[in-house]
Amino acid sequence: MILKDFDFIGKKKIWIIVSLIIIIPGLFSMMFQGFNLGIDFAGGTKMLVEFNQEVSSEEVRGVLDEHGIAGSSTIQATGENMFIIRIPVLPEEEIIQVINSLRAGLGAMELVDRDTVGSVVSVELQRSAIIALTIAMLLITVYLAFRFDLSFGLATLVGIVHNVLITLSIFSILQIEINIAFAAAILTVVGYTINDTIVIFDRIRENIGFKEKGTLEQLANKSVHQTLTRTIYTSGTSIVVLMALMVFGSEATRYFAFAMIVGFMSGAYSSTCLVSPAWIEIKRRFFADDKRKAKKATPESA
Repeated sequence: MILKDFDFIGKKKIWIIVSLIIIIPGLFSMMFQGFNLGIDFAGGTKMLVEFNQEVSSEEVRGVLDEHGIAGSSTIQATGENMFIIRIPVLPEEEIIQVINSLRAGLGAMELVDRDTVGSVVSVELQRSAIIALTIAMLLITVYLAFRFDLSFGLATLVGIVHNVLITLSIFSILQIEINIAFAAAILTVVGYTINDTIVIFDRIRENIGFKEKGTLEQLANKSVHQTLTRTIYTSGTSIVVLMALMVFGSEATRYFAFAMIVGFMSGAYSSTCLVSPAWIEIKRRFFADDKRKAKKATPESA
């Protein structure tokens, strides 16, 4: 294999820089640009409309401007004379007035789909999504702390936070809509991408148990190489399926698939390049007793 002698652990500074190139602009984007929240989290009404004649986005916006909601609405062309229109939270009678104005001002129109979420419900959905993500991260950390030890659990938490930040950064920078499907994708990414990390940690523990010679860096690098083929195959095949879903799926599944693709790529990258160096750093800084035991079990190569 081309990467047979590649030192993944020794290049940790490069991996950190690569991650920061995405995360830092993402954090600035989150602070100043925010997220493109769908109606699940922002509240409002989303309509999919199809006109029988040629209509432009500017004409649709002009009708919305008559109701004073053009500035707080978004219009997305999604096909020939088809538009996804998102308007803020309005009483039912005003929503009907907007629909009637679109028909009266722009001609025959079919309301293909309509979904409305109230402001109270949207806030509750935001809170529930954040709580679910936090609980999932903590439970995974606790599980790995029991299965291995606390240093492995904390290193895994670093990888999870990294994957979530990368996905959030991409969505904020590109202003891709965030909805309840995105929250489901994030939770799936958190659970799925941890598999590669567990496999690597299992191999590290086995190599230490077999009293393999070498430093922690050498053992971790060896373990990464021993599991690299599995990581590439499992993540690669999953991404191929998700790409097909993104290309040929509906709008709802497209956002879900894209979030999963970003998360899976980030997960494969972090489990291979970041989590093991994080484990070594945590072990040496905060687990002095474990460090002495590890050195005893893994003497330096002659």
